[in-house]
Order: sequence, then C-alpha cells, then structure tokens
Amino acid sequence: MKYAFSTLGVPGMPLRDVVRLANSTGYDGVELRAHPEEPVHPAIGAEERADVVERFDAAGVRILAVAGYAQVAAPGEDEPVHQELRGLLALARDLGAPYVRVFPGGGDEQDQEEADAAAARRLGLAAETAADMGVRILLETHDSHRTGAAAARVLGPVGHKNVGALWDVMHTWLGGETPAAAHAVLAPHLGYTQVKDIASADDTTPLALGAGALPLDECVRLLDDDAWVCWEYEKRWYPDAADLPGMLAAGREYLEHARTGR
Repeated sequence: MKYAFSTLGVPGMPLRDVVRLANSTGYDGVELRAHPEEPVHPAIGAEERADVVERFDAAGVRILAVAGYAQVAAPGEDEPVHQELRGLLALARDLGAPYVRVFPGGGDEQDQEEADAAAARRLGLAAETAADMGVRILLETHDSHRTGAAAARVLGPVGHKNVGALWDVMHTWLGGETPAAAHAVLAPHLGYTQVKDIASADDTTPLALGAGALPLDECVRLLDDDAWVCWEYEKRWYPDAADLPGMLAAGREYLEHARTGR
C-alpha cells in the first residue's frame, strides 16, 4: 500500500516544504490542492510546472493527483465545466499526475436523474481528452453524490477507463453506507481512497487518524495491496484544528497497522 497526504492539510505551504515533509514522514506521494490560494493551480505557466516536477522527482515523491474543484453535475451550461476540466487535465499531464479529482456539485433545484445525466454526459465527453493526456478523472464521493451508490449511478453509464471514483470514506459514512457496501459499488471504478477522522456526524472537525468515529480500519482492510491511500486533513476549512505536520508520521503508522491488523 502507498500513502499520500493532501495539501489541504497544509494550506499555502511552499512546495519545497511539502516535499521535505513527505520525505521526513515516510509518505510516498502528495495530492496537490489545485486552487489559486496554493502554489499549484491551472493558471501557472510552463516554467512553474517544470519546477514542480523537478522538485518532486528529485525527492522521489509522487504527485498522486491534482485535486480540482470542477462540479460535473452542477446546473448550467456544459462548456464552462468542460473548460475547467481541460485545464485540470492539462495541469495533471504536465505534472505527471495520474489523477484529477472532481466533485459532483449537483444543485438543490435539480432532480436526481437530471444531476446524474449532467455528470455522466460531461465526464463522458471529457474521457477521451483524459485518455489522450494519460490522466484519469476521479469523481469524489461528495456533496450531491456522497455515497458509493450515488457515484456509481454516474460512473456506470460513462463506462470509460479514464473516468473513475475517488472514495472519500467520511462522506460515504455520513451518507449511511457501511464500508463494505461503499467499496462493493466503487471497487470497479476506484482510483484511490481518501481517509480522515472526525468526532461524529455532528462535529466534522478533523482529528488524528484513529481518534474519531470513522471505521477506518475496516475501510483500509478492504483495499487492494497496491492501493493508494491519501490522508485528506481539512485544515483549510478548520483553521483552529491541530496542525497536520506533527501528526503525519503517526498517521502513516496507524494506516499500516490498520492494514495488517498488527
């Protein structure tokens, strides 16, 4: 199993420090939050992209994913979503990242069928672009499609190898799915898994792995031996939460023990 952490947990941290942190805590890769607040996002130029690649390659740390914010089920016209997807895919290609993360983002004014159809249509149209760029688009279990069953309603009709799922274990749990049920429907599509921990459904302030209510051991044991697991610690949204760097090494150790049962 390979381990990564998301830069959502270290908001604004310079890349040299992100790479150093991954090396010092034994993480194999990093999920890069692709937002203008961060050092890496679709608006950076070719020189900056080449510098990112050089830094990570020199350290032997993998860029696991470009975590974008495109909302593929959102109401409105398709073209703005397609344009955002193309920018994220090009960034991932240039960085050598195998995955681009997207959200569902369905609106309250849509019915389920309309949101599913919009997401499937947009992902289907982007799939060949993703294939040409050697990147896979992953729909995260989140917001309007937080369960594995909901994500599978979109991914099944798309039916393309360059479109898959990102399992956020908190959201499927909050949606009422057991780990086994979520994994069963996501497994045919699964790119990688995001783990985190929280106190309860009513208090989603991020905690150290194993310190909260999420059934992380069960989730991790369901995964393949060569799976990627990424710790998404939501420090950006909870600035008063404990700082992530000091917890990373223990978090990796927790995941290893959860996997082996020892």
